[in-house]
Amino acid sequence: MGSTKQETETQAPPDGRTWRQYFPEGDLWVFGYGSLIWKPPPHYDQRVPGYIERYVRRFWQASTDHRGTPELPGRVVTVIERGFWETLDDPHAALEPTSTNRVWGAAYHIPSSHAEEVHDYLDVREIDGYSVHYTPFHPFTTNSSTSGTSEEPSSPITCMVYIGQPTNPQFLRDAARREPQDVAEVISRGHGQSGKNTEYLYLLEKALEGVGLGSADGHVTDLVKRVREIEGRGEAEREEEKAERDVRLSLSEGGKREDVDLTE
Repeated sequence: MGSTKQETETQAPPDGRTWRQYFPEGDLWVFGYGSLIWKPPPHYDQRVPGYIERYVRRFWQASTDHRGTPELPGRVVTVIERGFWETLDDPHAALEPTSTNRVWGAAYHIPSSHAEEVHDYLDVREIDGYSVHYTPFHPFTTNSSTSGTSEEPSSPITCMVYIGQPTNPQFLRDAARREPQDVAEVISRGHGQSGKNTEYLYLLEKALEGVGLGSADGHVTDLVKRVREIEGRGEAEREEEKAERDVRLSLSEGGKREDVDLTE
């Protein structure tokens, strides 16, 4: 098996409080590839679409709190270092672009006046198997011209990101539990303190649609298709429409929220 360590990523010690060495001015950048895309942290003053490189996003993290229970864990996303992922048997490998190593999402800038508070908030929100890491984030900008819209290169930003490492107890070590149909069936019946597991999947689907060019995720869209078939067209369409409305509402409220909601 390959190593999960890479040069662009540095894992923080257990107390997770080395963030100031990466952000000496006291402000904080946080990258979200899952629920943070549609449910931002409080107190942010910038939201920037973009991507991180050399990772793969997968619904290979069990959720015993937000989208499941200890008795019936749900499924949520983590990102896996691509070199390690390539050593694993993944039925969705063919859906992963070979020309890029990008995981799309959104980064949030937290001013120094709220950085420690937001770090505490995220530590609690991501407590179920996730740990703090740091990696370059590439902001997404577009250049519109007569020839169309193209991506404009920009300098990377160091971001804090919460990752469910393959060594954490919630990672799906059993390859059979990582089979797409098994994941879809678990999602279709999962429910936790934050709501239905299907809601999480549909919210991620809708949130990714608004991130930027190239943000489609074959793994996510395939699971959506499978869950639709399990749920039935009518129920799935209602849930997807609600997810689309919820994403728009959540992002319109954004960092204006002063209350701290620990649910996903």
